[in-house]
Order: sequence, then structure tokens, then C-alpha cells
Amino acid sequence: MKTPLAAVPPMGWNSWNTFGWNINDELIRTTADFFVESGLKDAGYEYIVIDDSWSERQRDSSGRLVPDKNKFPNGMKALADYIHSKGLKFGMYSCAGTHTCGGFPGSFEHEFVDAETFAKWEVDYLKYDYCYKPLSADGATLYRRMSMALRSCGRDILFSACNWGNDNVLDWIRSSGAHMFRSTGDIQDNWFSIKSIFDSQVSHQPYSGSYCHNDMDMLVVGMHGKGDNAEVLGSVVGGCTDIEYKTHFALWAIMNSPLMIGCDIRKMDAAAKEILTNKDIISINQDIECRGPYIIRQWNNPENVFALVKPLSTGDYAIGLFNLSDKRAEMSLQFYDIGLPVFSGRGLDMYDCYSHSSVGTYTERYVTQLDSHDCAMFIAKVVKL
Repeated sequence: MKTPLAAVPPMGWNSWNTFGWNINDELIRTTADFFVESGLKDAGYEYIVIDDSWSERQRDSSGRLVPDKNKFPNGMKALADYIHSKGLKFGMYSCAGTHTCGGFPGSFEHEFVDAETFAKWEVDYLKYDYCYKPLSADGATLYRRMSMALRSCGRDILFSACNWGNDNVLDWIRSSGAHMFRSTGDIQDNWFSIKSIFDSQVSHQPYSGSYCHNDMDMLVVGMHGKGDNAEVLGSVVGGCTDIEYKTHFALWAIMNSPLMIGCDIRKMDAAAKEILTNKDIISINQDIECRGPYIIRQWNNPENVFALVKPLSTGDYAIGLFNLSDKRAEMSLQFYDIGLPVFSGRGLDMYDCYSHSSVGTYTERYVTQLDSHDCAMFIAKVVKL
């Protein structure tokens, strides 16, 4: 029996956030090189994914997709071989519409031949977008169709659905066979975008789980307002602060979102590397049970200050404390609210995921002051007193 794909949220890198349509063979190869050199591969990231604009504007005479001869002169099979030689996996992009968002050929009514082509190129991952879908075509049917094409192509290809939350996607995406699914619009490299996406996803936790993960979009950690993609950069100069990137990563991790890096990793600074390779935060995201967290809101600032609590397969609990407001705030987690009354004779041994050490055993509550847009992350063990 083969091992099923996406038991835990996928981890990797995608070209879109930083490079947009400006991609080529050299960029992808050097990114794969740096994946290994920087320690990202050892941290668990494995997929190198090319986004839109990799193909020619027209299919060939046999109706097959053709790589852009200037951007990818050696073709996709050679690029896949190079990425595989690094111990990594190769991902590509297509679209459920007649054309991709950039106006390149989409896979609408070409699903089976395209899946066959991707398998021939030894692709491991397909991001499947939603631009230029004929209005009368049923979205659920189109994703089921591509899922069937991938599942019958003779190669294991992770299916990343990206319809931005349209057409009641939560009702049907898991049964479509997709391994991850976007239910948000595109992220931008600013705090407002990060906060807005989180707020929109709290109610979606029951729909995510092993083998079909709710994708809160690619990470903007480390971008700092740099790149070729104006849509992601938006109007905020300089992107986010390192504290905001830290909180962004912690939210995506504890919410079980796939962790797909979007910065130019070849130029990432030490702060970004520290955030992206934090082994304790990654372990929370990669816990095999993939249980969604529940939220406990601070009584005097419930919209912005809260805890997320996630049961782990070890019997421990991941606890994230967050302050999304614009000023310093207190977060007091009452243990009664997570099922641990004071008369149980038990407390929580709190392990700090940033200092990588225990900060002590607490009873009844844990309280801390959080700076604006900051967070604290713990792995808590129930212990007898």
C-alpha cells in the first residue's frame, strides 16, 4: 500500500509572491540549491513550486502544454530531474479556466492530457487556479475532474486547489480529492492583509484536516516589500516588521495551513531564516493528528487579543497567545477555559517555542504582556502538582 499524500500540511516554496511572472530556469535551480544550503530542506520544506507564466501562449499541434523556450530552454523534465537530485520535489501551476490568470493556456477540457504531461515531466505538485472559468461551468465538477485526471496519471501528484473560497468550496472540496485548498483571496505583504486573512479563517477550522488542508495562502515572511509582484507588494512600503512576520508564521502554523515560503530565500535575512526554521513552531504545524485549534478571547479586547489552543498527538497542547491590536496588551489564559480546573491538582508545564526552554509550571492561569502585533507560543504538558 502506497503512502498517501499530505497527511500533514505541505511545506515548500512558491515563486509567485516575489517574482510574479518573472521566472526562469536559473531562478528555480538556484532556489533549489539554496534550499539545501540554507537548512530549509532539513527543517522540513520540500516542494519547489513554479507559479503562473511558465508556458508558451499556445499549445502544440498535439494539444499539449509547451514550456516557454526562452525561460525554460531545457524543458521541465530536466528541471524536475535537477530538483529531485537535491532531494526535493517539483511543483507546477495550471488553472481550471480556459486560461491562467496571466493569459496562458489553462487546463479547462484538457485535464487528462495535462495530467499525463505533468506525470511525464515527473511533477510532484500542482497548484490549480480559478481564473477565466466559463461562467456556466460548475467549479466543483472542474476540480473533481482534475483530481480524477491526476489520480489516474500514473504518478503521485499533490493537488493544491486554489479557487479563493468561491462556490461554497468548503462543502465539496474534501470529497473532490484535493490535498489542500485556498479559501482566501491573495495575501499581500502588509499587516492588514495578514490580520484580515486570519479573521476570515477562524470559522473554517472544522473543514481542514489530514489529507485536505485549508490553505491560508503563501507566506510573506522575509519579503520586506521587495520583489517583482506589485499585486503582493501592495501600497505599503517596506512590507511587515520582523515581529509581524513572526506572528504571521505562528498563526499559519497553529492553524494548520500549508507552509509555502514566498520570499526570495537566496536573499533572506537572519531574522526570516530564524522564523521559518523554528523547529518547535514547525512541529506544531506538522503534528500528525492535524487538529484545528479553538479560540479563547481576552475578555476586555476579544477581537484582537486571544489564545489559540491545539491538542497534539503527544497528549500535550500547543498554545499561542496573540495581540493583533496596535498597542501593548495583556493576555490572561484561564486554565478553566481549556478544561483544567484548579481543583484537579494539575497544572501546565509551559515550554517556550522561542527560547526553546521550559518557563515553569503554572496553575489556574498564565498571563503575559504582549507588544503590538506580537505573540507567544508554548507547548504545554499537563502535570500533577
